Amino acid sequence: MTMAEGRDVNVNGGVGGPADIVVEVRNMTAGYGDKVILRDISFNVRRGEILALIGGSGCGKSTVIRTLVGLLTPMSGGVRVFGQDPAVLEEEQRIPFLRRIGMLFQNGALLGSMTVGDNIALPFREHTSLPETVIRRIVESKLAMVGLPHTAHLMPSELSGGMRKRASLSRAMALDPDLLLCDEPSAGLDPIVAAGIDVTLRDLQRNLGTTMLVVTHELASVALIADRVVMLHEGHVLADGTVEEMRTSADARVRDFFARTPPSTVDAGPNLLSLLEEVA
Repeated sequence: MTMAEGRDVNVNGGVGGPADIVVEVRNMTAGYGDKVILRDISFNVRRGEILALIGGSGCGKSTVIRTLVGLLTPMSGGVRVFGQDPAVLEEEQRIPFLRRIGMLFQNGALLGSMTVGDNIALPFREHTSLPETVIRRIVESKLAMVGLPHTAHLMPSELSGGMRKRASLSRAMALDPDLLLCDEPSAGLDPIVAAGIDVTLRDLQRNLGTTMLVVTHELASVALIADRVVMLHEGHVLADGTVEEMRTSADARVRDFFARTPPSTVDAGPNLLSLLEEVA
């Protein structure tokens, strides 16, 4: 049983109901071909909260995101986002469904052949009939929202790594999505810049009420932004609760993860010196 099983507590500490659930994962098993990555996992993301999805490499975090946007169909069980099953949406339903979701990719995924402004304007040009003058004003406001005013004319290659990540966040938030999915938002950034990304995410949640699911390895980020944490381990949900509940968990694996405690039975392999002696 996970720590939060059997309860629905919203961001403000009250009791939530089905109407407060934006993402529902129930008894889902998923994988690729015959390889099972996730086994019978269940958790919710509630309206207006930031949920951090953590766990070791290969535990299935990215697989969860793929199922949420309909790129992967679960083997059993399933997911519902905004009350809909993304795996069975018809084409005419898929476009409005995806417009409600913003995606911040680990590498930023800005188009290098376009200016920063054109990258952010792309969703408006593709999905709205707004006049170009209005689009340009919105682009400037979206860039200012992430601390990048007056950068619309620059190419992505002219930005630092942290600036590119914030520009990517601006594009992900362009259409004011109800749900923002973030895949390692602070990966590859120095601690100061990473903290700036975290603060920006928290500000967006507070100011716009955006629901977020953030996949991350960064425990400092988890401590700063997460209202709740779901920890995956070997394809299962090992724990679900607040950061403090994770740190004081009865499960030593959860406590060790948050304390950055290495396993006590690490096999370091053969001693290098002994190998050299054998060769000699």
